[in-house]
This record gives sequence, C-alpha cells and structure tokens, in this order.
Amino acid sequence: MRKALLRIIDFFYPPFSRWLSLHTFRYMAAGGSTAVCGIISYYIAYNWILHQENFEVDFLFLPKLITGHSLALVISTFASFLWGFVLNKYLIFTKSTLKGRVQMFRYAAVMTVNLGLNFAMLKYMVEGLGFYPSVSQAFITIVLSLCSYFLQKHFTFRIKKH
Repeated sequence: MRKALLRIIDFFYPPFSRWLSLHTFRYMAAGGSTAVCGIISYYIAYNWILHQENFEVDFLFLPKLITGHSLALVISTFASFLWGFVLNKYLIFTKSTLKGRVQMFRYAAVMTVNLGLNFAMLKYMVEGLGFYPSVSQAFITIVLSLCSYFLQKHFTFRIKKH
C-alpha cells in the first residue's frame, strides 16, 4: 500500500523537482490531503451534521453556548488528526528513530497548539471580521500547514543524531 501511494505521489513530482526535494513534495502531498480531509470534514460537520446551528450546553468548564463553527472545528480536528498522523508516520517520516508513542504524543501536542491557534483565528475571522466560516477555515489551514511542516520535521518525527 505504501509503495503504491508513493508511486502515485511521485508521478506528479517531475514538474516540481526544480524547486522541491522529493521528501518535501511528498510531505506537501500528504499535508494537502490532510488539509482537504480537514476542510471537507469541517464542511460536512458544520453544514450537514450541525446544520449551522449553535448549541447550548450545561457542562462545568464549558461555555453555555458553543457556536456551530467552533464545534465543527473540533469534529474536523479529530478526523484530520488520525489521517495526518498515519500518513506522516507510515508514508513520509519513516526514517524517524523515535518510538511511535513519542511521535503520536508530539503530533498531538503540535495539533493541540494548532487547534488553539485555529480556534482563535477562526473566532476572530468569523465573529470579528464577519468572514464566512468555511472560507476562513480554508485560509487558516493553509497558514498553519506551513508552520506545521517545520514542527513535524524537526520535532515530531525528527531523526536522532548519534
């Protein structure tokens, strides 16, 4: 399965070979599919599951009102977390010498930071600037993906130097 997926990704590499290494291109392809997974799952959650509605809850430590776009973000984060970790661990960063549980913990830590930044940026863009939630989420995904590349390469899936 891994070889088949890499062959598909590598098929599209030649036009980009002047500007990107094969590893970076593969990461972008995996990251792009993770971003698409997040955007599609966000759209489905916000429009089809939550029907663009807010929810009132009465739980300790939670706000009384949870907006639909915020809850859709949480739902899409779970989907993209699973998809992204599997692709990165088994397809892109296979030479990492860190144990799988360490990689997953670090990946979750990076995703948690991203979720916090994503949430803050989404709140600001939707409620502060009045942008449409799905468009805002797509823009935020692009910005945070660029930051994530460096964190995943140098932190989550780093190769220990001997």
